[in-house]
Amino acid sequence: MADTTRDSDRILREAKTSLAVQRDGGTHRPGLRGASIGKGSAELKLKGLLVKVRNIALAIFAIWLGAGIAGAFIGGIGFWGVMAVIVATAIAVAVFSSFPKVRTPKRAELKQGNPEAMVARTELWLEAQRPALPPPAQALVDQLGVQLDALGLQLKGLDGAHPAMAEVRELVGEYIPETIDNYRKIPAHLRAEEYAGKTADARLTESLSKLSGEVDRVTRRLAEGALDDLAIKSRYLEYRYGGSEALEDMREMPDTGVPLPDFSVTPAAKER
Repeated sequence: MADTTRDSDRILREAKTSLAVQRDGGTHRPGLRGASIGKGSAELKLKGLLVKVRNIALAIFAIWLGAGIAGAFIGGIGFWGVMAVIVATAIAVAVFSSFPKVRTPKRAELKQGNPEAMVARTELWLEAQRPALPPPAQALVDQLGVQLDALGLQLKGLDGAHPAMAEVRELVGEYIPETIDNYRKIPAHLRAEEYAGKTADARLTESLSKLSGEVDRVTRRLAEGALDDLAIKSRYLEYRYGGSEALEDMREMPDTGVPLPDFSVTPAAKER
C-alpha cells in the first residue's frame, strides 16, 4: 500500500519543503529551472501546491471511507475490491497532482489589485516570459524579481490615491510587460540582426536595465520617509539615554512631517 501512495508522499514533502523555504525568505534561485524570481510569485505557487495537497488528501480520504462503508454493508470488499481502491487512489493522486495549475496572469491583470497582488502577478508573468529572452535579459528579470519584492514592501500601507501608486502601476503594469511583449513580437531569427544600429536582443537588455534602475529609484524614494523616521527616533533615543548633544543634530534634520519629541522637560526632571 505504501507504493500506491508514493506520489502523494512526494507532493506532501514538496509542500513542506516549499513552506520551509518561504519561512527562510523565499525561493529566489537565479538560473535554476522552475525557480521563482521573487517571494510574491513563490507564494502564489506555494498556494497552488497546497491546494493540490488538500485535494489529494480529500480524494484519498473519500475513496477509503467509501470502501470502508461498502465493506461494512457487504461483509468486506475482497481482493478485487482492494485492488479497485488502490487503482482509484493512484488515479486520484495522478490527477490532483497535476491540477489545478498555477495560471499565468494576463497583461491586463498585472496592474490590478493591491500592491502585494500586483507585484506577485507581475513576477509570475515575468517568470513565464523568461525562457524566451536572451541570457542578459534573463539575468535582468531575476534582478527585477528581487527589486519588485522590495518595492512591494514599500507600497504596503500606502493609500491607493498616493501619487507613487499611479507611477508604480504604470511602471510595473505597463512599461515592463510592454517592453517584453514588443520584443517577443519580433521573429526569433531576426532578433540577433542589427536594425538602426542595434539588435533586438541588445535593445531589450538596454530597456530592461533602464526599467530596473527606475524600479530601484522609486523604491529608494519611498524608503526615504522610513529612513528619516528611523534616524529621528535613533537621535531621540541617543538624547534620552546617551546625552543631549544629539538635540541640535535632530533639529537640523529635514522635516518629514513627524513631530519631534518634547525636549522642554529633561529625562532627569521627569524622574523627579
